[in-house]
Amino acid sequence: MKNFLTKQYKSDKKFRIKHNYLKEQFKDYKKIFNKISKVVKFNDFTLGYEVEKFENNFKNLISSKHCTGVGSGTDAIYLALKSLNLNLGDEVITTPFTFYATINAIVQAGCVPKFVDAKNDFNINPDLIEKTITKKSKAILVVHWAGRICDMNKIKKIAKRNNLFLIEDACHAALAKYGNKFAGNFGDIGCFSLHPLKNLNVWGDGGMMVTNNLKLDKKLKLLRNHGLKNRDEIEIFGVNSRLDTIQAVVANHLLKKLSKITNSRIKNANYLDQNLKDIDEIYIPERDKNLKEVFHIYSIQVKNRDNLVKFLNINSIDAKKHYPIPMHLQTPLKKTYKYKLGDFPNAERLSKETLSLPVHEFLDLSQLRFMCNKIKEFYSK
Repeated sequence: MKNFLTKQYKSDKKFRIKHNYLKEQFKDYKKIFNKISKVVKFNDFTLGYEVEKFENNFKNLISSKHCTGVGSGTDAIYLALKSLNLNLGDEVITTPFTFYATINAIVQAGCVPKFVDAKNDFNINPDLIEKTITKKSKAILVVHWAGRICDMNKIKKIAKRNNLFLIEDACHAALAKYGNKFAGNFGDIGCFSLHPLKNLNVWGDGGMMVTNNLKLDKKLKLLRNHGLKNRDEIEIFGVNSRLDTIQAVVANHLLKKLSKITNSRIKNANYLDQNLKDIDEIYIPERDKNLKEVFHIYSIQVKNRDNLVKFLNINSIDAKKHYPIPMHLQTPLKKTYKYKLGDFPNAERLSKETLSLPVHEFLDLSQLRFMCNKIKEFYSK
């Protein structure tokens, strides 16, 4: 099987208005090279000083007590599950409207994904969770879709009432906030991604886990580094999933810009909201005033989605479908767990209607206006 990403990178370059903004974001790459040269001279490539620095910086930024850097956002979710002593076949309740990584982590941890349908705001429907709970249920894994925090007040009460662990897939949600609390701090463990197209990103893969539980933090740090408690002794069986020191350099560099990045995305999303809200064929989720959404992507629901995407692509706008196949209808899930069409109707509808538009900080007003005008043009035909 060939690597399909190289072809995608090439095709994405043709768009004038792109999701990929990395060239602009890292135009100061020489400053980062200079910082990386210090790592080379000091030779602390594995769990070096910059990793500890990033962990401290990030936990302080989002008011968490502990942070552990790992190899990817997927690893963060996987290790979070492993830290909870779940047994083979235990059920983890989650949403079918998510990226594949959420489900892969559950399965690789030896657990069974139990789906709950999504609401119109793309997030898990808390009113349906308790109907899904069985004797095998051990955890709820919420996904803060596109940087919009789930209804955590309801979900926390459900988890507590049913003695379930609560994990946040906050891979889209760095700096997202509900009231005075940042994403990652509502459950037992919060999981984040540093993938190149996340709001806080690096030059490859990376991730981190946050927790306010000292015992869990100790276990997470053991799990990510072979279970080693010192150079010569392991305390538990673990894996090799360490945040690379060079990637931590990039993360620390970007962390200083994250608030500005976030505010720009919110401003752009507000513009899109205001200029698309009166189109009858478009549904924009209601914006909660108590919620700070960070817009990893700008997702809306539209009629005639597939043709609209084609039209926008022809007009050099990198409109995307996130995601056209919900998790329960992916081949491994259908084969292994016997999920079928019709099991989660709202997630299935969302997969047919969700459109994602570029919303990053390097868009200018003319580009935002152009996107809105082209969408209006499509629906006026």
